Amino acid sequence: MLRVLVATEDPCALEELCRAVESLGHRVVARGVEVGDVPSLTERARPEVALVGTGRSSEHALSLVARIVREATCPVIAVLRAPDPELAAHAARRGAFACVAHADRDELACAISVTLERYAEFRGLRGAFGRRAVIERAKGILMERHGVDADAAFALLRRHSERRGMKLADVATAVAEAHALLPVDPATRKPV
Repeated sequence: MLRVLVATEDPCALEELCRAVESLGHRVVARGVEVGDVPSLTERARPEVALVGTGRSSEHALSLVARIVREATCPVIAVLRAPDPELAAHAARRGAFACVAHADRDELACAISVTLERYAEFRGLRGAFGRRAVIERAKGILMERHGVDADAAFALLRRHSERRGMKLADVATAVAEAHALLPVDPATRKPV
């Protein structure tokens, strides 16, 4: 059972989407129609996926998509009134992971399943990029401090990681955090 946020400016569409979500065995944890309500809804409800339906204004739906993507830590699926490739492209540019036409139960189930898989991959990649950035920063610090090249700096990180039984990213984080505490020569602004 997933925790689902459902948002649209159309009250009838809101009810239809909520019924579809519940028929799939999921729980609607938040309902919203106003873009300004999104921060408090997502903070309070902590949804695992959000559905944004198009209402009278596609711009309103696109604003909801963008706001939910920015405020929530969950993927967004745009639910269109009818197939509309242009609107789907706009929703994707605003951060939607999928678009479906209508609140068809089976189509919605498929979209949720695919979206959750893609979102998990996305989060994994984002984490990997973050770890890579920290490792590169730590290598730069070690290169400067020890006067070595990138390969030698990486070897220092790897050896320390193996000796301590720590993950390489954790060692790199420690180097980057400790670097701020190391003394600097005030005249040259270089490490002493």
